[in-house]
Amino acid sequence: MEDDGGERSSFVAGLIENRAKEVGMAAFDLRSASLHLSQYIETSSSYQNTKTLLRFYDPCVIIVPPNKLAADGMVGVSELVDRCYSTIRKVVFARGCFDDTKGAVLIQNLAAEEPLALGLDTYYKQHYLSLAAAAATIKWIEAEKGVIVTNHSLTVTFNGSFSHMNIDATSVENLEIIDPFHNSLLGTNNKKRSLFQMFKTTKTVGGTRLLRANLLQPLKDIKTINTRLDCLDEMMSNEELFYGLSQVLRKFPKETDRVLCHFCFKPKKVTEAVLDMFARFGNYVYDRLLALVALFPMQALKDAKCFLLANIYKTVCENDRYASIRKRVGEVIDDDVLHARVPFVARSQQCFALKAGIDGFLDMARRTFCDTSEAIHNLASKYREEFNLPNLKLPFNNRQGFFFRISQKEVQEKLPSKFTQVVKHGKNIHCSSLELASLNVRNKSAAGECFVRTEICLEALMDAIREDVSALTLLAEVLCLLDMIVNSFAHSISTKPVDRYSRPELTDSGPLAIDAGRHPILESIHNDFVPNSIFMSEASNMLVVMGPNMSGKSTYLQQVCLVVILAQIGCYVPARFATMRVVDRIFTRMGTMDNLESNSSTFMTEMRETAFIMQNVSNRSLIVMDELGRATSSSDGLAMAWSCCEHLLSLKAYTVFATHMDSLAELATIYPNVKVLHFHVDIRDNRLDFKFQLRDGTLHVPHYGLLLAEVAGLPNTVIETARTITSRITDKEMKRIELNCEKHHEMHQIYRVAQKLICLRYSKQNEDSIRQALQNLKDSFIEGRL
Repeated sequence: MEDDGGERSSFVAGLIENRAKEVGMAAFDLRSASLHLSQYIETSSSYQNTKTLLRFYDPCVIIVPPNKLAADGMVGVSELVDRCYSTIRKVVFARGCFDDTKGAVLIQNLAAEEPLALGLDTYYKQHYLSLAAAAATIKWIEAEKGVIVTNHSLTVTFNGSFSHMNIDATSVENLEIIDPFHNSLLGTNNKKRSLFQMFKTTKTVGGTRLLRANLLQPLKDIKTINTRLDCLDEMMSNEELFYGLSQVLRKFPKETDRVLCHFCFKPKKVTEAVLDMFARFGNYVYDRLLALVALFPMQALKDAKCFLLANIYKTVCENDRYASIRKRVGEVIDDDVLHARVPFVARSQQCFALKAGIDGFLDMARRTFCDTSEAIHNLASKYREEFNLPNLKLPFNNRQGFFFRISQKEVQEKLPSKFTQVVKHGKNIHCSSLELASLNVRNKSAAGECFVRTEICLEALMDAIREDVSALTLLAEVLCLLDMIVNSFAHSISTKPVDRYSRPELTDSGPLAIDAGRHPILESIHNDFVPNSIFMSEASNMLVVMGPNMSGKSTYLQQVCLVVILAQIGCYVPARFATMRVVDRIFTRMGTMDNLESNSSTFMTEMRETAFIMQNVSNRSLIVMDELGRATSSSDGLAMAWSCCEHLLSLKAYTVFATHMDSLAELATIYPNVKVLHFHVDIRDNRLDFKFQLRDGTLHVPHYGLLLAEVAGLPNTVIETARTITSRITDKEMKRIELNCEKHHEMHQIYRVAQKLICLRYSKQNEDSIRQALQNLKDSFIEGRL
């Protein structure tokens, strides 16, 4: 396949839907020849699930059917692409091309694994839309690129997104996972980076894409996460292993999957473009395919103890199939051939890429190529003597072949009539002759014959290697994984001060506890970043965070989510200690602005995002909400925020709710699983001194909004009137809070006992310590100190 240029997207996505709100998607990666199928029910009229997957794959082409078959209230995928993805190429295919039966047959023939191993029979009955999307996607690729996907070469995955944490597209933007939130406003010189940009120290394109994929869809399998963490443990404690792997990984090709991609596609017919492609592939394969298979086994892994590295050494480094591939390549490709940029040297390298004796016609074409090349140089020598032009040069370019270059100083009079096509070029004269033109034609023809015969021999070599393409695919995946763990995770951690990052513990049903956590992005900008902790459990599953503007609430919400994401991709986290329950989805509701594209006000945008959360939240989700309800009237906003909190409290999901509404603190007086925190602020000379420290209890800064308004320059009369009004409102609210506290005090005490018992259940202390803790708990309850 053609050069897609570095990290530029190489995915082609097919989309189709039915009237039952089901959407099928097929995403084909042109680089690695892999196909990813997903089918799901779209729970939001704004297509949040579809947007999330499109954000994940970032396709360069989207294929959709022409007619609308969307459910009532849904705009349809075709119109969705027009509205939200106008910069991406849209291809409309006839609905007959979306044939699920043909899609199933194609996957049976093209998948590298057996259909039974893929669970195709069950999948075909339940997820026919994704198979229909696959049929259209493969048809377009073969027609557009002029290739045929070879049998048993595709890596096919079903429902890839459902085995990972789901982060919707809005949350990806709010958490600044891929791009900084205000990057377009602050410019490219802005010091703030995204989480992806901060960890993007990988050396291969595949490793970079794997890092991006993991950040957008972190793992949920605790065993896999711990396997990565064990690997990271060993590298952080064994510097020799870490630096040894770093040095070896630098030697591998930057784009290994592009090499493998050529084994998964065959040209439909041989054309000039195809010949040129295979000529470039020849140049590409010489110094990359050989490097890919020649560097294994990696001796740096030989003494590794962790399961991941030991398994890589056993299954990859000691695999005889790589020796077989090296042998096949070595029998055909000349060891001395290197990739060249100089035009004639590149042409010569392509002609002599294969060893002599491989193909008789190739040897004859080479002889002709050498004879004509020698004749051209002899002709130049003859002209130097005959016309007294000792400095006559014989340059070469791909467009016109060889030509003469003569300095104008040497030409005293008019050039002899033998020289044709005379053109002045700066201080030189470029020209040719009939003899040179004839030799150029013969030389080019011989080179073309060499390319054709080389292409035939290379295709035979590729056919032989295709039998072991699964081994090469495994090797590429291993390299990408090692690149991410070594050059991204381990490198990023090793550049931080000692003990700033720690290994997280993952559980199925334990609490979320982060001690002295820090924001992984902002701590690299601010040396005096203030750490803050969090503790949540099923008995205390909602935090209401209060504080003035600029006190650190939004940063804290981001920080909690980013630490969880880092933990679930198998990386150390910026905290003194961290243990957490595996999260299946992260939802965020942040920011306040009108959405002009969808003609939505700020409040309408808030409500749509909140509706998506309420419809999709599960008991294992993590929800962070910032300033819900402030975009409408105060009474309606408070009512909506209170109602949403009560709904979330009925679930086991963990919720962090940041607000300016003091009335929401009353939740803690009624519901014992609510905890109220605030960011500490000192007042000095009527100015706010932000400490960025999170403390228990409600906010103790009186009228901080009025202080900020005074700093902004509002008239004193307006400020004083506002103080009088707010003091009356505050007095009424405080009386109501006191009544609630007295009414629910006994229930709160019992609930705190239950909460501490749950914590002890997951404690790893010894039996004596637990007995002592239980006795202390009993004494505290009797004395009323809880």
